[in-house]
Amino acid sequence: MKNLKINYLLVHLLFAIFCIQNLSAQTKTNIKNDEKHSIDSLIQKKMDQAGIVGIGAAIIIDKKLVWTNGYGYADKENNIPFTPKTMMNIASISKTFTGFCIMKAVEEGKVDLDEDINHYLPFKVINPNFPNEKITLRHLATHTSGLADRYPFYTDSTYVYNGEKPEPLGDFLKNYFVKGGKHYDKDNFINSKPGTNRDYSNIGAGLAGYIIELRTGQKLNEYSKKYIFNPLKMKNSGWNLSEINLKNHSKLYQKEDSKIKSIPLYEGITYPDGGVRTSVVELSRFFITLLDDGKYNDKRLLKKELATEMLRFQFTESNRPENVKKDKLNSGIFWATKMGGTRIGHNGSDPGVRTFMLSDLNREVAVIVFFNTSLSEAEEDIFFDIYEDLYKYGLELRSK
Repeated sequence: MKNLKINYLLVHLLFAIFCIQNLSAQTKTNIKNDEKHSIDSLIQKKMDQAGIVGIGAAIIIDKKLVWTNGYGYADKENNIPFTPKTMMNIASISKTFTGFCIMKAVEEGKVDLDEDINHYLPFKVINPNFPNEKITLRHLATHTSGLADRYPFYTDSTYVYNGEKPEPLGDFLKNYFVKGGKHYDKDNFINSKPGTNRDYSNIGAGLAGYIIELRTGQKLNEYSKKYIFNPLKMKNSGWNLSEINLKNHSKLYQKEDSKIKSIPLYEGITYPDGGVRTSVVELSRFFITLLDDGKYNDKRLLKKELATEMLRFQFTESNRPENVKKDKLNSGIFWATKMGGTRIGHNGSDPGVRTFMLSDLNREVAVIVFFNTSLSEAEEDIFFDIYEDLYKYGLELRSK
């Protein structure tokens, strides 16, 4: 009887322990589900209020992808959901790919950041306001070259919707920068010496990408495929619509007078400034590579010292543009501080596209988010609000 009583008590004790463990596991699961439900509800509510059709998002913690999700539609008309694997053009985040290709070409001895770009070009680029001052790749990559996007010509003339570019990149650049060219104008240049004024320049990124093509003997899409897309298994990413499976590509939308309309897909003549198409899942591998000094897991894509130089803040107290306060804005090689100097990475904006690829300064919490809908300038804050919601959620995930 004594042994039976002990066994009986032991069974009850084990059962109680099991119940406590099970309850604890359920509680943790419920907390996780509540957290997920909270962020999902928050994002869905804001996108519904603003009229955003689709969102893809990813959170990177300590250089590891820990969370992804999609919201709304990649194709609203056909009820196709936007997922973390949905592709779309990422606008100016593409400049970080151009920047990486520049640093890879430096590694190969094909270019030097501080060489006069006219050493590489088949035509001369000369700012008529400062004809004796050289322009370098470093100037192009930090937006201090003095080369300007002339509006509205630049936006009216560089988007191509019919699939055929009217001019190759090199011809367009020559016509834009060389006196006598059909796109030449004195307003293609600002009245500042190279290095003395920061003026965001898409055309400068186009020129930088063209120089890489000339010096490597490969188109930017081919060079990127060799040194970025293939090593990172970014199998669904590319620079051209012809390179990708359009079934995986999001439609693009634009809000006008409270109505959401679909707009056609397009490409750019100056594609090095914004032509990459990828998903949040695949882009996260590239972002991790940048955040981890040129390395993804155990695979090194770029020498550490060159990856460090790409992300290094180029502006110092003794060497900065006159219009820059470096605690609020600083720049790497097609890489910059954002959000008042509190984040690093890049944003992007094009018709039907708004994108973020930003990390905190310590590279602990990073967020990628794609929006397939353009809003009015007055509504732009909603994009930043949703980015901040995701960043705060990333902080929560890291703390747990």
